[in-house]
Amino acid sequence: MTRQETVGVGAGAAYLGVDRVIDLGPLHPSAHGAYRLRLTLDGPDERPLVATAEPLVGHLHRGAEKLFEVRDYRQVLTLANRHDWLAAFCNEVAVATAVERMTGMDVPPRAVWLRTLLCELNRVLAHLVFLAPLTRALVGEPTAGTVAAQRGREAVQGVLEAASGGRIHFMASRIGGLREDVPAGWTDDTRRALSTVEDALAAVVAATVADESFRARHAGVGVLSREDALDLGVTGPAARASGLDLDLRRDDPGLAYGELPVRPVLDTAGDALARVRCLIGEVEQSVRLARECLDRLPAGPVNVRLPKAVKAPEGSVYTWVEAPLGISGVHLSSRGEKTPWRLKLRTPSFNNVQALARLLPGTPVADLPAVLGSFALVVGDIDK
Repeated sequence: MTRQETVGVGAGAAYLGVDRVIDLGPLHPSAHGAYRLRLTLDGPDERPLVATAEPLVGHLHRGAEKLFEVRDYRQVLTLANRHDWLAAFCNEVAVATAVERMTGMDVPPRAVWLRTLLCELNRVLAHLVFLAPLTRALVGEPTAGTVAAQRGREAVQGVLEAASGGRIHFMASRIGGLREDVPAGWTDDTRRALSTVEDALAAVVAATVADESFRARHAGVGVLSREDALDLGVTGPAARASGLDLDLRRDDPGLAYGELPVRPVLDTAGDALARVRCLIGEVEQSVRLARECLDRLPAGPVNVRLPKAVKAPEGSVYTWVEAPLGISGVHLSSRGEKTPWRLKLRTPSFNNVQALARLLPGTPVADLPAVLGSFALVVGDIDK
């Protein structure tokens, strides 16, 4: 028996005219937006399987790229952190770096190391947001792992807020460095926050990859092969869980990553369980990298004096960074004015979401929450 259904993912999906809603929980980033999946189902009504899947996106269109064109380069950074609100600082850095390369601007060493540190804290924050819903019990009740993940996330959120003044849209970067230096005592607070995350990870692991029931639900489902990941341009932990050994922090290091021991967290299974393992492993690695940044943080200024109007010379440049969910790229074209002529974004969620068409066929409908929960996406990053 073959039939077609359209399911919605996210809290707002009930208003998109779908046949059913897959709710990944109130803590999951999908609650901030919604996307649809057009599924062809095979098999009996009691346990249907997904035969084909087509992601349907575009319900949260932000228009960010057009908005960039009517703002000067300083104002552009206000928008750069809004399409993927869980990678706000990394996206600020990508845009700022593009302008700095066009203008030949040298960023002070302290700003370079602080940017690297804040990017790693941003990565920890983003991964914990995705891991927290996965720690909940089957009946939806929080576990010790859920509480621990939230505690670790809040600790990191606190130091990011102290450094920038913003809780979600940090606006800490500016062209030429950072808006201002971190406050007194911030480095000690950051070390304590990293210790809180380390303590929390034990409970997160116990509730997820070390739990027999969790492994049984996630092992062998939603498999994305290395070849499919490479073919579709999937990057980040979703690709590395399929054995794609690519991490810009090692392979094309910007900021201070060339002086840090970045070893990509890899798996080969490509299933839902492997993706969760990679998220956890990347949190552990980011904690280590952040500690090394703190140990090597130099003194000095954190920005350069800018002219009244920043104008990039005529030409174009492409910059990219390893954001939490994958490669975030910026293609900047300029006609020598104080506003971009074109600023095109390459966002990881936009590329990654198409992988659902490859990994969902053969998945029991009952396993969709487990598979979709393991495949991290931010809807605003898709509908930029």
